[in-house]
Amino acid sequence: MLLWLLLALCLVCTAQAETGEMDSFNWYEIFVRSFQDSNGDGIGDLPGVLSRLGYLEQMGYDGIWLMPVMPSPSYHKYDVTDYRQIDPDYGTLEDFKQLVNACHQRGIRLIVDLPINHTSVQHPWFLQACDALRAGDTENPLIDFYCFSQSDGAKQVPVEGTPWFYEEQFSGGGMPDLNLDSAAVREEITAILDFWLNGCGVDGFRLDAVTSYYAADTQRNVAFLSWLAQTAKQLKPGCYLVGEAWLGLEGIAQYQASGVDSFFLFPASQAEGYIAKTIRARSKPARQYVKYLQQVEQAMGDALLAPFLSNHDTGRAVGSLQARSAPERAKFAHALVSLMGGATFTYYGEEIGMVGSGDDPNKRLAMYWNDGDMTQQPPGTTKVEYAFPCVDAQWQDGQSLLRYCQKLNILKKENPAIALGKTEFVCVEDDFCLLKRTWRQQECYVAINFSAKASCEYQLQAQGLRLAGQLDAFAQTAGVTFAPDGVWLVLPPCAIVILAQ
Repeated sequence: MLLWLLLALCLVCTAQAETGEMDSFNWYEIFVRSFQDSNGDGIGDLPGVLSRLGYLEQMGYDGIWLMPVMPSPSYHKYDVTDYRQIDPDYGTLEDFKQLVNACHQRGIRLIVDLPINHTSVQHPWFLQACDALRAGDTENPLIDFYCFSQSDGAKQVPVEGTPWFYEEQFSGGGMPDLNLDSAAVREEITAILDFWLNGCGVDGFRLDAVTSYYAADTQRNVAFLSWLAQTAKQLKPGCYLVGEAWLGLEGIAQYQASGVDSFFLFPASQAEGYIAKTIRARSKPARQYVKYLQQVEQAMGDALLAPFLSNHDTGRAVGSLQARSAPERAKFAHALVSLMGGATFTYYGEEIGMVGSGDDPNKRLAMYWNDGDMTQQPPGTTKVEYAFPCVDAQWQDGQSLLRYCQKLNILKKENPAIALGKTEFVCVEDDFCLLKRTWRQQECYVAINFSAKASCEYQLQAQGLRLAGQLDAFAQTAGVTFAPDGVWLVLPPCAIVILAQ
């Protein structure tokens, strides 16, 4: 087992070194508070994340997105009080830098969440600006940091003791919007980018709520993102930026013009997304999946996709897939979202089938390592449930969802054409499709049986191919026969075969 793993990792490193455009294909989103506690206080922290890097590396994850780690009065930490520090609950700046260095030693990139649409009402900038307004000092430069006005209206919150109001797109959250047109604010943002990119060594940012920078004004949002992307890449060429634009395909495509590397592919996620609809389709699921791929290609062109099944704001995938008693559905869904191409993002715990919906804390439950090694549940949690066994149990089960995701991740890393290649639809039937991905001089074929009940057969007339890997949701091995006239495939239900040169 150890020899196989070392060989796989060597192949992965070689493949990554050759890609150039992108060297991380499998990203993992972590809510630090709920991931791993290292000091016994029940709250996950950065040393806890560090202690689990071996697990993430073995699982084939080569990128980590940390939800906000900066000081904040809330449990979720999207309302920042200091953009150049670490929240004490999570550790110290030294802990953070040690984590970044350890990630890089393992070939794992790390990006941090950057919520710059707004700050906390407890941020010193905002507190001092409000004090100035109360004192009648309207020339105070910090007032220009926020969107103050004397006009009441929607999304306007009164400043106590003054006739002034501040703009807050996320109502009730105590998160006043920054004035992103302010030259001083942009200077601060530039310094913040530099601090994390070069001072701490991160590899980029997840950009929070990009459609709210200028509410309902796509043109201004895209212009600001263009400035942000240019600034970040001047500070650190090659850094990776992925934006949250909770929109349909056409809307996301508009934002792609900003120069930000990727935007999360929301149309593929959640209960009414492409993957769940394909899994639940009563007829012609292969044709439906291919239709979605074609729609994405038509809208997004050659953009680097960022598909996912769920995240911290959505119900977890097992629920939307109706997979509580059908783990094969969850397995197949992980494969289908990864096979869309690009940089796939997995929310922590999805690889073991964690569940959660409704109130936000329910979607951010403690990572289920085992019954004796878990953090406290987030404040406000109203329902705690774990549908599938813990990490330790699934690790011992070669047919578990965890092991399936591990195999999928490693296959994707070993075959960069899956993530980066141009797609050709070689064969599309009701329950079967064959995709060809071409990237540089590499070609690979992906054969997928979408039926959950019946096997299918196909003869591929192509030479010089090898079996790169297979994924069997029902633990049934596919038949792959190489002959002088091509390759004969016999795929059991929900099976996938990858052939490469």
